[in-house]
Amino acid sequence: VGALQVAYEQLKAKLAAEGLFDERRKRPLPSYPSLVGVITSPTGAAVRDILNILGRRYPYAAVLFAPVLVQGEGAPAQLIDALNRFAALRQAGSKYTPDVLIIGRGGGSIEELWAFNDENVARAVAASPIPVISAVGHETDFTICDFAADLRAPTPSAAAELAVPDTRQLLGRLTQLQARLMQAADARICPLSSRKFCISLRSWPRAAFH
Repeated sequence: VGALQVAYEQLKAKLAAEGLFDERRKRPLPSYPSLVGVITSPTGAAVRDILNILGRRYPYAAVLFAPVLVQGEGAPAQLIDALNRFAALRQAGSKYTPDVLIIGRGGGSIEELWAFNDENVARAVAASPIPVISAVGHETDFTICDFAADLRAPTPSAAAELAVPDTRQLLGRLTQLQARLMQAADARICPLSSRKFCISLRSWPRAAFH
């Protein structure tokens, strides 16, 4: 573990010096994504948590899932391949290009999370033409992938919450805007001097507007 920690700190310092973690190169997430790309293990709890939260918060977004290994010798290559395949969709102008990507896994030891400390994985994340949310491990876990991504989430569940808006909040906001619009229309159509001769728009049957 000590040797891995030394390697982690050395790589972090090297990539930071290159500007790979510079906040100025990080992009904002889309407000209303229609397609979310997910890169994680098909068998872990992370994918179930992500899909459940995306479906509950914002069912209007579809999910494009890239199943990969998230630990072990072959994991870095699969993570990079998934990122490259999503990037190829963007470059080809495909309608199946995700608006945002979530990459990550659940918690584990430093050895189990090590694929996300791979230099080439970090470079692929930084080079992605699609904004990337990194969600690796628990809240106290930090990986090189987290620093290279556009946004770090403390857990996979939190990444899903950051990727999409909450439909209930959106509907509440729309209801408030509708009420304000009706009040403004009332005020324009029925000025104070003649309000007693006017019928409030809010009292009209809905059919009157068709």
